[in-house]
Amino acid sequence: MPAEGLPLLPREELLSIDEVARLIDIGVSDLGIDEVRLTGGEPLVRRDLEKLVATVRSRHADLPIALTTNAVGLARRAHDLRAAGVTRLNISLDTVDAELFAQVTRRDRLADVVAGIDAARDAGFAPIKVNAVALRSTVSSASELLNWCIARGLELRFIENMPLDADATWTASDLITAADVLEELSRHHRLSPIGRVDPGAPAERWLVDDGPATVGIIASMTRPFCRTCDRTRITAEGRVRPCLFSDDEIDLRTAMRSGASDAEVAELWQRVTARKSAGHAALGVLTHPRRTMGAIGG
Repeated sequence: MPAEGLPLLPREELLSIDEVARLIDIGVSDLGIDEVRLTGGEPLVRRDLEKLVATVRSRHADLPIALTTNAVGLARRAHDLRAAGVTRLNISLDTVDAELFAQVTRRDRLADVVAGIDAARDAGFAPIKVNAVALRSTVSSASELLNWCIARGLELRFIENMPLDADATWTASDLITAADVLEELSRHHRLSPIGRVDPGAPAERWLVDDGPATVGIIASMTRPFCRTCDRTRITAEGRVRPCLFSDDEIDLRTAMRSGASDAEVAELWQRVTARKSAGHAALGVLTHPRRTMGAIGG
């Protein structure tokens, strides 16, 4: 995120609760989708998030509904989100050093994030996954973050930094790779590879000091997993993207508001998915997609 933040979309451009619920209905009934994740930008900026979740839950009693959040503001909403029907949480946290956190995020909000994590644990969320982007400024404290997460029963996953930053300053020469993270962690822990939870999972996992704790790494750049990727992304204003790195989009919001049937919406969704490339160019991706991660959702 840039220091000044990103401009908010006009409310009329955002998908309404009914439109989100309808798309999930179509995805589950017609397209084989079996899990939903609400991401962002930051999903907690939606004041009606609990109502959105409850609406989806009322229509799909057994559907896993996950939430990816920076946890700022989560402390006062964790219990309500749990009651509404959120089943899993992923929390973005790159470091537990307060000064470094403020430098990396441009916000002095580490205490709020920790309070959000504590509230989520109190609300009964388990497991809670922590996502940490591997940066040159934070890699030396990777073991400290891992120990902090293990002590709290959190599942830590490091993510290779991707060229999706709003400042467009990403360069391959600055990339901290999965190998770099493993080398740093191995200075302090015994790591034993145990693979993925399932073939479509993005994170490779390692057992830490003979377990039971694990650490994961999502190596989108140096160990791309495109062949097994089974995800589809819809932006806050209703555009389907087949890949984070693809600028190919189809507008479902306009179709729905123009009277398209469920079958027609599903066909549009399938059309853009069928155009998904076999894989992204990994370290050959040196031009930024038009959208940043904050405008796509992770």
